[in-house]
Amino acid sequence: MKAHDGLYIDGAWRPAESTDEIEVVNPADERVIARVPAGGAADVDSAVRAARAALPAWAATPPAERAARLTALRDALAARKDEIAETVTAELGSPLAFSQAVHAAVPLAVAGSYAELAATHSFEEKVGNSTVLHEPIGVVGAITPWNYPLHQIVAKVAPALAAGCTVVLKPAEDTPLTAQLFAEAVHEAGVPAGVFNLVTGLGPVAGQALAEHPGVDLVSFTGSTAVGRRIGAVAGGAVKKVALELGGKSANVILPSADLAKAVNVGVANVMSNSGQTCSAWTRMLVHRDRYEEAVELAAAAAAKYGDRIGPVVSAGQRARVRGYIEKGVAEGARLVAGGPDSPREKGYFVAPTVLADVTPEMTVAQEEIFGPVLTVLRYEDEEDALRIANGTVYGLAGAVWAADEAEAVAFARRMDTGQVDINGGRFNPLAPFGGYKQSGVGRELGAHGLTEYLQTKSLQF
Repeated sequence: MKAHDGLYIDGAWRPAESTDEIEVVNPADERVIARVPAGGAADVDSAVRAARAALPAWAATPPAERAARLTALRDALAARKDEIAETVTAELGSPLAFSQAVHAAVPLAVAGSYAELAATHSFEEKVGNSTVLHEPIGVVGAITPWNYPLHQIVAKVAPALAAGCTVVLKPAEDTPLTAQLFAEAVHEAGVPAGVFNLVTGLGPVAGQALAEHPGVDLVSFTGSTAVGRRIGAVAGGAVKKVALELGGKSANVILPSADLAKAVNVGVANVMSNSGQTCSAWTRMLVHRDRYEEAVELAAAAAAKYGDRIGPVVSAGQRARVRGYIEKGVAEGARLVAGGPDSPREKGYFVAPTVLADVTPEMTVAQEEIFGPVLTVLRYEDEEDALRIANGTVYGLAGAVWAADEAEAVAFARRMDTGQVDINGGRFNPLAPFGGYKQSGVGRELGAHGLTEYLQTKSLQF
């Protein structure tokens, strides 16, 4: 697997100050497929300095020109779509068809949307006797996860560049090769030197150095709530802005009038997608008591179909974590109706598609994010009970509601404490704001709301 042996800083690939390396492992067969530099604090400092030096000129670049660079970036990524899909499959373990349809394709739509927004967004407005300016916030430290490696990069870098910010990216150590392909595309697109910089490295080293660097004006992080708290504390000490997209434990609420078979089948597919490694996955299926056993049977049958269709989880550590949750769920009284903790294959970090029934709201598996192909099915007594259960976690990232009458589903969705709700299987919209309530995060990504995260406001009075 092709890999750069340097870091992309100030428009060029250069050796890291640190001599440490990160081994990139294919989770499907446990082979080391590449090694990349494990950049340290000195490398982060060089990248931030390059971003600061490039900031004045890029911030002053007309929005139309920034839009042109983003269009070129989108085209450069499109030209690499096959290589991107193959790379994601190699370092994440995602089946190639899913890598092509989601990991390579969705970021193209997001990049294109920000090229258009850069050209059409109003960066100033009149409010009475004032002119309000929306200016780039400055240097952005972007720290991205491994589960959707290119999408998460594009969702941060594209709006930052559209806003006129410069960026230092620290991607997840499990999936650095996709980030290197992105840097190649940035270079080919003619983005000026220093506007985008890439430092591969470990979270506690490079990520920490980036979050606390005094030259960084905003930290945009996607990952666990625990790490998000630490980043928020570090950034708060320097009074710098944060955008945090964190964990989720989303509820899939199936109201009594819903098409049960459709709701269950789509709900299982949602959880098994990307091997369950999706922060917005509907991992809690809520079903009325009168149809509960029917739903459990449908869910178990649907999950069994995914046994040879999903890839592994990303690492041995993640596999152990997911298995531990399954075992804890059973120990706390859940009924195992599909899958289980035993590995379905001798090689690779695979976890069997699993369904746990008779789960109650206070169980660990109903409260904590598992991040694997594990569905919990909970029963409710009436609509108020369903709402109590749906809102009864520290998270509030996403969710779903099903009902025969769309208005009934919308009325329930309006009462859910969560940032995004799909009604009767609503489609993903790359222009809709994405982000959470409560401990699922601060701020929004995607669309115009994602762009405004990277802007600060100045008013001129006349």
